[in-house]
Formats: sequence, structure tokens, C-alpha cells
Amino acid sequence: MQETLLRAWRHPSGLQGRPVRAWLFTVARNLVVDQHRARKSRPQETGDEALAVLPAADELERAVESWGVAEALASLRAEHREVLLETYYRGRSVKEASEVLGIPPGTVKSRTYYALRALKLALEERGLAP
Repeated sequence: MQETLLRAWRHPSGLQGRPVRAWLFTVARNLVVDQHRARKSRPQETGDEALAVLPAADELERAVESWGVAEALASLRAEHREVLLETYYRGRSVKEASEVLGIPPGTVKSRTYYALRALKLALEERGLAP
């Protein structure tokens, strides 16, 4: 309604020689049709629900870091990777890891030491080490 009256005020020459009421109805109808067409031409707007399913920036950063750590672990020798998986990721003690892997506890300790050093180097190569 406001836009119709605003157009009548801005273009008084359009009102001359015509019935004012018919001109106002035509302008109002054209505005409604234009608005409807504009709404159909654009994708429908969504609320904040769509933003809620997107991961936050820190979650994306953590995902990228976890991929880098997984690549670094994959680059280690199999013996080192097994020891780290048992002791750090599965939370087993040295004794439990030695029983699962079938190697002496001293070997688990030394492999863990060298595996951590190799993992640190692999992470530094990927720019992930602190």
C-alpha cells in the first residue's frame, strides 16, 4: 500500500487524464506480481536451522588436524604404529600391550619411545607439531 501511494506521489503525471482509483489498483497489482516473481526467482530462504548443522570453525580445524595425525601415523613403521595404537589409543599399560603384541615389556617401552620421536618428526613435516 505504501509503495503504491509513494509511486503516485512521485509520478503525478501518470494520474492526469485517467481514473485515479484504476491507476492505483494497477500499480498495486503490478507491485504484487513483481514481488511474487522476485521471490520465485531466488532460492527460498532458510532460517538458522541450516546454520546449526554446519560444523563450527574449530570443528573443521580439528577435523583437518585429525586427518594430518592419521596421515602421520600411517607413515610410521608398522611396529611403531602398533605400539602407539595399543598404549595411547586403546589405553593399555605396557604389560597389557606386551601381552597383546606378543613382545617383551622392554621392547614395548623402547618402541614407544622411538615411535613418539618418529611421530613428532612426521607431524613437524606436516606443520602440525607445536
